[in-house]
Amino acid sequence: MKINMNQWLNDYLTAPVKKAIPILSFPGKQLISTTVEELVKDGHLQALCMEAVAKRFDTGAAVSLMDLSVEAEAFGCPVRYSADDVPTLHGAYIHNEEEAEALEVPPVGAGRTGECVKGIREASQLITDRPLLAGIIGPFSLAGRLLDMTEIMILCYEEPEMVETVLEKATEFLIAYVKAFKEAGANGVVMAEPAAGLLSPTLMDEFSTPYVRRVIEAVEDEHFLVMYHNCGNITMLFDSVNQVDAKAYSFGNAIDIEDGLKAVPGDRLIIGNIDPAGVFRHGTPELVRAETLALLERCSKYPNFVISSGCDIPPVTPLENIDAFFQAVKDFYENK
Repeated sequence: MKINMNQWLNDYLTAPVKKAIPILSFPGKQLISTTVEELVKDGHLQALCMEAVAKRFDTGAAVSLMDLSVEAEAFGCPVRYSADDVPTLHGAYIHNEEEAEALEVPPVGAGRTGECVKGIREASQLITDRPLLAGIIGPFSLAGRLLDMTEIMILCYEEPEMVETVLEKATEFLIAYVKAFKEAGANGVVMAEPAAGLLSPTLMDEFSTPYVRRVIEAVEDEHFLVMYHNCGNITMLFDSVNQVDAKAYSFGNAIDIEDGLKAVPGDRLIIGNIDPAGVFRHGTPELVRAETLALLERCSKYPNFVISSGCDIPPVTPLENIDAFFQAVKDFYENK
């Protein structure tokens, strides 16, 4: 369903009651009785999962899987799958400048990318009462998976041209991938760029922000939004984060989100940042409620704040904990 996302953002900024937008996707596997491995390989199951989450929880937007292995796998990286955990990558795929130069940009459809696009296409027909946001990785985070995260931090200093070669190809692919989601019916994407949180401001300005901007400029319009997600410790990087110039940001629990609310312009939506592991996954309903109410009490005075998880909520998170989160949000606004 086509939605004017500029108007949607403005409505959120001015609404006295704001629906939560947690990064809630993988726990939906419990609602449709499937495994994570089955889910990440099957677009139809992904659509059913998003639909089940949308029916169970009163979210402000439907968010697809935050699976940061998909794009690297499309380039050729081997992936390890699990029944209950998100897929993982291990080790470098590119080891030298020659391999970087020879790296081919895959077509959209390579690996599991076609299934992810299929999932959004089907979900767009099932979920018509809220925006539908696909999940993608950011350029530097994708390059880090291709080069190995430890190695890329060294290469930024010692072989920056090699990093830039990979970044160019990663960005080219991501633009095509986002356009495919857009064509399939997504109202936007959540771009996860957590690896940029490891960079200094100078390196972020060189190796992440310009490439993120290129993706945004290539795909964003009044009907399509790019939300920038960084769950790293970006307290010292807010000037660089502002240069991304996204209309909406998602910050993780590695920071005090009030620092972000003070640093980012007030006309930009900011969602966050209840701890997805320590609180949602391993906490109790009582802890989830207490943490949610405390964050709302502290940050709801900022018109651009929307309560969310700090990152993707783990697959086996107890559903009663997620229920407690939504009940706390409902109670807070009813009693305000």
